[in-house]
Amino acid sequence: MAQPRRRGGHHKCPRPAVLPAAALLLLFLAAVALLYVSPPPVSDHPVLASSRRRSPHALQNSSGAGSTVESERREISRLPREADDLWGSKFSSKFYGCSNSSSKFLDSSVVTQPDRYLMIVTSGGLNQQRTGIVDAVVAARILNATLIVPKLDQTSFWKDASNFSEIFDVDWFISNLSKDVKIVKELPEIGGKPRTPHRMRVPRKCTQRCYLNRVLPALLKKHAVRLTKFDYRLANRLDTDLQKLRCRVNYHALRFTGLIEEMGEKLIQRMRGRSKYFIALHLRFEPDMLAFSGCYYGGGERERKELGAIRKRWKTLHVSNPDKGRRQGRCPLTPEEVGVMLRALGYRNDVHIYVASGEIYGGASTLAPLKALFPNLHTKETISSKEELAPFSKYSSRMAALDFIVCDGSDAFVTNNNGNMAKILAGRRRYFGHKRTIRPNAKRLYPLILNRRNMSWDAFSSKVRMFQKGFMGEPRELRPGRGEFHENPSTCICEKTDGKTAAKSNSQIERGSSNGAERGIAISEPAVPNYTDEEAGRSEAEEDASAGREETFDAEADDDALLRPEDPELEGILSD
Repeated sequence: MAQPRRRGGHHKCPRPAVLPAAALLLLFLAAVALLYVSPPPVSDHPVLASSRRRSPHALQNSSGAGSTVESERREISRLPREADDLWGSKFSSKFYGCSNSSSKFLDSSVVTQPDRYLMIVTSGGLNQQRTGIVDAVVAARILNATLIVPKLDQTSFWKDASNFSEIFDVDWFISNLSKDVKIVKELPEIGGKPRTPHRMRVPRKCTQRCYLNRVLPALLKKHAVRLTKFDYRLANRLDTDLQKLRCRVNYHALRFTGLIEEMGEKLIQRMRGRSKYFIALHLRFEPDMLAFSGCYYGGGERERKELGAIRKRWKTLHVSNPDKGRRQGRCPLTPEEVGVMLRALGYRNDVHIYVASGEIYGGASTLAPLKALFPNLHTKETISSKEELAPFSKYSSRMAALDFIVCDGSDAFVTNNNGNMAKILAGRRRYFGHKRTIRPNAKRLYPLILNRRNMSWDAFSSKVRMFQKGFMGEPRELRPGRGEFHENPSTCICEKTDGKTAAKSNSQIERGSSNGAERGIAISEPAVPNYTDEEAGRSEAEEDASAGREETFDAEADDDALLRPEDPELEGILSD
């Protein structure tokens, strides 16, 4: 008897062939997924030793007998695709840098007084000196004096003999600021003989009135004044036009020499040739930094002896409490902890990272856990030849300048400290479009990382993202006046227009006045939450009180030799 004909004619479903093929395809896709989203490994680095002790309530895998590592591996493998906002803020396009002067800010040819010359000697490393140069221009404007091109510190911890013109484009510096301040390269002679400037010093965060009360009388009498150890010698808060002058100096007039700029751009292009986006990471995990901070990272007696020996250089350092320092967020995170934070924020392991740092304490073994999390680690030494770096390698400031350029040009900048380089780059990146800038909230992250084995990866990463709110470089992340001006140049950041009301810079909103030359319209979207930065600086009341105390300090010591020998190095170690 004939078999009944199947529906669909003579075409039969090839089920036996499809099932094995489908299974193979699924296995292949799973393997590819694991390659792109590999979980952070369990490291043998001593700092996380305590975090590996699982509580009795820790999650186990479905079989109940699998390892902790496998359980975490499964959790992290479910990470979503990298979010677009990791590389920038959706609010950033609504803000722009605005540093033009008002009509009340007269040309330097009108206000500069004859026979008034201001000289300054900077202090510290490259970025600390940069703050001094910026403030020197403003100080000269306050005094209506001619500024002599600043002299760089050549004797501090960094021991770099470079002068101003070997690091910065001096001709551009002079011409770009010609309408603001008259600047000359050398102090003019008098009667054919060199002048001897009067040496003095001003207190930290000296106000406009402070300069007029302290320096101007000496300038009128001596005609040439030399301000020594010039770092952070100008108040954070000044008149709007003086703040904007600060921004014009820092973000437009002060640029590196052509040789440094060219090499820095090569490094950026080489990073871009490796991936669409890249992270620049300023680790600050050098032996000197760790010794100065008094932090402890689980390296036992050997670590205590090594860092203790370095600490003996600075006799003025008080005895520290390493555990307390870590709990209070005063210590840099380890490279591994930084990597874990980045993975929790959503950065995938195929991201390319440029590491800007000096000698890493512990060397390759310390970097190994970070490299396991992010295999594509690079430095200026690994993406360039010795011949290319030869003009820079013997000069710490020029090498630091290359790192500065790459960090500034990165898609995301991660700073593991709150030193001068971190502050200047944070402010610069805010000014030029609020490029993504991440500073670990170490006070909240440290205990969380220690406890991360006692929670699921989803719970851990959720808490990391929550704790990092306010530390991601978003617009309005810091209130105006909060933190150093170099870190938060609120006076120089304005909002774009939407056709309804006039936008104001943050400081103008605070003062209730606007600059007519830079009017815009307020954005209609909800403002970014005004997070308070726990570690950005003191309150305004505290700064005012401090300024009052500084006004009574006898700062007119004429000789740098009055400082104890260890003090320049003590301050210099944290200057970049």
